[in-house]
Amino acid sequence: MITIKEYLEQNGYVTATDDTYSHIQEWEDWYSGFVKGFHEYNVYNGVQMTKQERYRLNMAKTISEDWAGLILNEKVEIHTGTDFDETIEHVFEYNNFRTKGNQLIELAFAFGTGAFVEYLDSANVGVIDYIRAGMIYSLSWENGYVNECAFGSVREGVKGKQIYVQIHKLDELGKTYVIENHIIDAETGEEIELPEDMEEEVQTGSDKPLFQLVYPNEINNIDLDSPLGISVFGNAISQVKGCDLIYDSYMNEFNLGRRRVLVPLSMSKMQMSEQGVTKPVFDPNDTMFYAIPDSRDSNQKIEAMDMSIRADEHEKGINKALDLLSFKCGMGTGRYKFENGTVKTATEVISSQSDLYRTLCKHEITVGSAIKGMVDRIAFLSGEELTKDIEIDFDDSIIQDKDAER
Repeated sequence: MITIKEYLEQNGYVTATDDTYSHIQEWEDWYSGFVKGFHEYNVYNGVQMTKQERYRLNMAKTISEDWAGLILNEKVEIHTGTDFDETIEHVFEYNNFRTKGNQLIELAFAFGTGAFVEYLDSANVGVIDYIRAGMIYSLSWENGYVNECAFGSVREGVKGKQIYVQIHKLDELGKTYVIENHIIDAETGEEIELPEDMEEEVQTGSDKPLFQLVYPNEINNIDLDSPLGISVFGNAISQVKGCDLIYDSYMNEFNLGRRRVLVPLSMSKMQMSEQGVTKPVFDPNDTMFYAIPDSRDSNQKIEAMDMSIRADEHEKGINKALDLLSFKCGMGTGRYKFENGTVKTATEVISSQSDLYRTLCKHEITVGSAIKGMVDRIAFLSGEELTKDIEIDFDDSIIQDKDAER
């Protein structure tokens, strides 16, 4: 089966050759909450190896979701300073931007990169596509800024799997952008005729790209020259593992420490009733009772076995692991707390001097730049020319108001 990357390279395009793509699948596994090589393991019980599945908190998903909620929530306001404000709100509603945009930020922070892509539909209304990392292929870039890019996806066709590729590139003069549409047979790599409502090539007339990349404002230390971003938990995999390891031990503490009743084997055997029907003395499905072999020294008594559970020690360990994870992901300590068997997020306002606030302001730079570019290109597609700077008011209600406090 041909890949999108192979198709692009066969047609003369240079794609990013770094290790970031190989890590995207790993980040997706941690985001989904199940990593086969870690959450499945074997334990020797003295007789044979038994397969076990580790309990998990899925903090990679929580971290990504939390960042998306802090950065792009329902309180964020976008202003152009013109009458176009009403139009852009209509486009946002048409594209479900308040929901889809937040989801894209979550995926971009989980997988390292996301993208907004704009075009006009058949009704001449601006459409926003939300593209995640595994579908983005940078073609040319400079100083981390991507000039040309391809977006691909795999879909089921009438005759099997097909690959849809949309290429955004500069024209021969390097002045305006051209969009190419291709559909390829996934098995043979041959071009398939496009649908009637899809043009092979579109001259946009725009000197700016009709796409914007979104990523956490962090250095990609997997490849310093890569145009792709790095997952917000990309350098905290060990801490994510630590949370799951301690939580797994915590859950097993209750599983193994449950109350048991030791019953001599002779008392647990089948007995015959007066009607000639045999029945067990104890319910065989009741896990509280455990039969032990009789011996000469046995006093033939039923004894209760009640093991102590180290709940407090485990909860302290989980909270320490959560602090380490949130610190590594730029949220400082105290962001999460394990209480009553679940992870809770801090609800108090954030100090303007905290690590979380400083990191939040840093991430808002890259996300804000992408949103401004998206609004500008929607205005272009709508035939509008913005004369004032686009302003984005991020939600500041989470920041502690020192003046009001005084």
